[in-house]
Amino acid sequence: MGAETRVLHAVVNMNRGGAETLIMNLYRRIDRTRVQFDFLTCREGVFDDEIRSLGGKIHRIPWITDAGPVGYVRALDQFFAGDGRRYGIVHAHMDRMSGWVLRAARRAGVPVRIAHSHSTKVEGGALARLYKWASGRLIDPNATDRFACSEAAAVSLFAHRAEEAKLIRNAVDCGALAFDPDVRRAVRAELGLLPGQLAVCHVGRFHPAKNHAFLIDLFAGLTEERPDAVLLLMGDGPLKKDIVRRIEAASLESRVRLLGVRGDIARLLAAMDVMVFPSLHEGLPVALIEAQSAGLPCVVSDRVTEEADLKIGLVTRIPLEAPADRWIRAIKEAAAIADAVHVRREAAEQVRRRGYDIGAVAAELADYYGQAFHRQTSGPTETRRIV
Repeated sequence: MGAETRVLHAVVNMNRGGAETLIMNLYRRIDRTRVQFDFLTCREGVFDDEIRSLGGKIHRIPWITDAGPVGYVRALDQFFAGDGRRYGIVHAHMDRMSGWVLRAARRAGVPVRIAHSHSTKVEGGALARLYKWASGRLIDPNATDRFACSEAAAVSLFAHRAEEAKLIRNAVDCGALAFDPDVRRAVRAELGLLPGQLAVCHVGRFHPAKNHAFLIDLFAGLTEERPDAVLLLMGDGPLKKDIVRRIEAASLESRVRLLGVRGDIARLLAAMDVMVFPSLHEGLPVALIEAQSAGLPCVVSDRVTEEADLKIGLVTRIPLEAPADRWIRAIKEAAAIADAVHVRREAAEQVRRRGYDIGAVAAELADYYGQAFHRQTSGPTETRRIV
């Protein structure tokens, strides 16, 4: 590894998804005199300009929906026969679709090929799942290293080789997220929230896995007991129009605010009273780590991996099939500590102690890249276990 090693991250695009947010958090904090990130993407993303400002290069190839399955694989092979051949490390974040990327990288002689699992379920229709299954079968013979955000995510992607995966925590900037009561007052004023008004939030894409429809129906029930309650949704995605129609059908337009994709999540979390996260499945959501670092109570479904609860007293897990009144009771109980300054202030340090501070994880990753490159270019592969 030289003074600067360029690592190629393979993603569909660099928008504000969980995996992409983690990559950017790492990119901002990693020692870029040692490691520089470049990106292989298929579409434009909101982080593209920042990537370039940090010295990163963005390579673009057509995605499957544009080029077709055969055209996508051909584009990968052509890329790695050219610009991609120069990389010593390829880090793929596309779950089962990483297989095609890693195969092309191996054929081009890239020595370190990392498959990173960020989820626990294969999504899409029958044909999409079949294609992902075929791609997933290519991970085992082509990956030199395996990463996962949680043990459940490791099992989902790597099956019998899950124990070889290295846990890369979905870390956050604990310092930036640390609770500040002055920020809370200022942001609530900006949002027009009255003292004592219940502010419920959700951070995530409008995507089937996030279960927004359930959240809207649940919130409708909550407003019957707390007419002052407001729901703030942060994010964007393919189901946004459907959710807007559901909000209108429930006559909740004055109670639900769509804030879009935001770059000030830390400030917004300080102003909230509780985060509700009724996902159908998750790897280990960055949003929940951010919320806990901000001292924000969270009510989550039992489909969210248990590892997302950092055991600092801020997460309440509820069975997704539980009656609405149980969810509503949990939301009201969780929100009771929203103004407890001492509890919220201590949370960021507790999250840091549990190993979820981005500075520590970025340093660990930089070291790992160097060790993996040395191992693959000078000696036999050794097993890496979750630690």
